[in-house]
Amino acid sequence: MSHGPLPDRDDATDVAAGKGLAATVDRGLAICNSIIIVFAAIALVAACAILSYSVLSRALFKAANYWQDEAAVFLLVGATFMTASYVQQHRGHIGIEAFVGLLSPLANRVRLWLVDLATLLFCGFFTWKSWTLAHEAYVDGQVSNSMWSPPLAIPYVLMAIGMSLLCIQILVQLALPFTGAQRR
Repeated sequence: MSHGPLPDRDDATDVAAGKGLAATVDRGLAICNSIIIVFAAIALVAACAILSYSVLSRALFKAANYWQDEAAVFLLVGATFMTASYVQQHRGHIGIEAFVGLLSPLANRVRLWLVDLATLLFCGFFTWKSWTLAHEAYVDGQVSNSMWSPPLAIPYVLMAIGMSLLCIQILVQLALPFTGAQRR
C-alpha cells in the first residue's frame, strides 16, 4: 500500500528536460515508446480476436485451428517485450515499497540507482542471449513444430529488440542523475 508519492515511481514518469546525450536519447525513446504502445495495443486486440475466433470456430463448427494459438502467442510475445522500455520509462514495474518510507530521499535515489544497475546487468545478459537465439533461429531456419510452421526468428527478434530498448532505457536512467538533466 502506498502512502504518497514514491521516489522510484512517481517522481520520474516523464522524459528528461535539458540538453545532452542522455536527455536527447530519453526524449527519442519516449517517442519510440509511444509509437510501440499503439502497435502493442493493436497486437493485443488482434490476439484477443484470434483466440476468440479459435474458440468459436472449434465449438461451433468443429474447425481445426492449427495457426491461431501460435499467432496469438507471437503477438503477445511481441507486445510484452516491445513495451518493456515504456514500462521502465514510467517506472510501472512492481516494486517493493518496504524500504522507501524508511530511507531518506538521497538513500532512496542511491537504492534506485543500484537496483537499476543490477537490472541492467541482468537485462544485458538476457538481451545478448536473445540476439544469439534470434540469430541461430534465422541461420538454422528454425520453425515451430506445428502444421503452420512459422519461423521462430519472428518472436525471437521481437524479444531481442524489446530487450535492447529496455537496456537503452535503463542506461539512460542510470546516466541522467549524472548529467544534471531534470525530469519533467
